[in-house]
Amino acid sequence: MAVRTTGTGGTRENWPDRTFVSGLTERSRHDLLALARPHRVPAGRVLISQGERGGRVFLLRSGPTGATACVKVTATASNGAETLLGIRVGGDIVGELAALRDAGRSATVTTCTDAVVHRIPGRVFVDFLRSHSEAWEVLCRMLADRLEWANRRQLDFGGYPVTNRLARVLLELVQRHGRMVRGGHHLGVALSQAELGALIGARPDAIGLAMRDLRAAGLVISGYRSLVLTDLVGLQRYIDAD
Repeated sequence: MAVRTTGTGGTRENWPDRTFVSGLTERSRHDLLALARPHRVPAGRVLISQGERGGRVFLLRSGPTGATACVKVTATASNGAETLLGIRVGGDIVGELAALRDAGRSATVTTCTDAVVHRIPGRVFVDFLRSHSEAWEVLCRMLADRLEWANRRQLDFGGYPVTNRLARVLLELVQRHGRMVRGGHHLGVALSQAELGALIGARPDAIGLAMRDLRAAGLVISGYRSLVLTDLVGLQRYIDAD
């Protein structure tokens, strides 16, 4: 995962590439962070609840340890089935759609790690966009990127078996969020098998079998909420061969 190191308010901070903050100019980044005071939020805290009204936009930032902030975005259908829509990290924003549309929340956002969060009133965020023209362009690219991600997941659901779908999403996650470690590339985010299943539309038992196949092929090493991809080239070949 590429990371951009920038100075903000006299400090140096890492902003992962393809996040909202990383695409801003230094001046716009400084102005955005000044819109609301930072607050520390522990892991497991719900920032946004599906269906609630409210226009706050949440800017995610790494916690005091320097580890990248991580939240999960989930939605629950009327029958109770929960889907993991995506993962957001430090430098991302969440809640922007409700602020732009003045509508209810379409998903729940929960912190996976300790994080620092700027809670920006929706109207203040919209005013920021109006006064920083390049921020609108960055926001449009970010929304387009998220739409493309969702479209790929829909195509995967109908076109590939579970093991291939899992391999595809693991490769995308490590390319976006991963880091090099001994033995390969750590996924960069802590996801359970149930959460991985929710991300690709598969039951936890099917994910367990698919993970077993990937381990047997020497492509992953898995532990409790920890996953290392040992061979990215080999994983791509595995995907292409299926």
